[in-house]
Amino acid sequence: MKVANEWEDYKILDMADGQKLERWGNVILERPDPQIIWNEKSLPKKWGEAEAIYHRSKTGGGSWEYKKQIPAQWQVKYKNLTFNIKTMGFKHTGLFPEQAVNWDWMIKKISQAKRNEHREIRVLNLFAYTGGATVACLSAGASVCHVDSSKGMTTWAKENVNSSKLGDRPVRYIVDDVTKFVNREIRRGNKYDAIIMDPPSYGRGAKGEIWQFENNIYELVELCTEVLSDKPLFFLINSYTTGISSMVLQDILHLTVEKALNSAKIKVKGKIEAGEVGLPMENSKLVLPCGIYGRWESQ
Repeated sequence: MKVANEWEDYKILDMADGQKLERWGNVILERPDPQIIWNEKSLPKKWGEAEAIYHRSKTGGGSWEYKKQIPAQWQVKYKNLTFNIKTMGFKHTGLFPEQAVNWDWMIKKISQAKRNEHREIRVLNLFAYTGGATVACLSAGASVCHVDSSKGMTTWAKENVNSSKLGDRPVRYIVDDVTKFVNREIRRGNKYDAIIMDPPSYGRGAKGEIWQFENNIYELVELCTEVLSDKPLFFLINSYTTGISSMVLQDILHLTVEKALNSAKIKVKGKIEAGEVGLPMENSKLVLPCGIYGRWESQ
């Protein structure tokens, strides 16, 4: 497991009874997590400091209970990156802090390629949400095409880019269904050196297109091999879909990306790995598993 243990503005303070107690900057939130199946609290008194608690509804969804007045929006930093946080419906805050391990990896890959090969790195970020990966790649000097079907999430991504003082970097924001967009890029002949995707378990595109992870992920990854450049840098898949093993992502990358690159005129050497990402609890040996990843990278 890759553990995001370099945060200063985000901490898990305690975990118990299906809930995690978190500090986001100066704001303490309590949110549910299905992986927390034990009931022993390490810091029982600390839970009373939660300023907002997300309660699940037995009929689906849920709502926030505000114990204190908190800002409608506030910021947290990860190293030199700045993100805007809000309490949203269905317990979210607009950021998945465990993804910091992938941000660090992408930044390192892009920075090394630019330094050693003196070339522009073009990144395609699909299901790009509020732009955590977009901000990371821009900070490393890449150009990014940010694609998401939600206009609201794309606006939020622009705010994160601007808050990180990267508004002058080369970035395109596309509000569209990702499959339709990739098909258009194939017809246009556009190519990318790196592809990132963070597909939902289930979702709808900009015009109501239905996405279901198990039914659509393989075809999308296979489609994306057609927009990879002749010198690809990496291909990253993230997933939070319940019941899907990281080995599934590894297998898909072997069957699509590796196969496509091995059959290309110019053979590209690379390696594939997959695993979990997680978050540590402060002053504890406990680590919360948060999702899975699969990635191909050049060698």
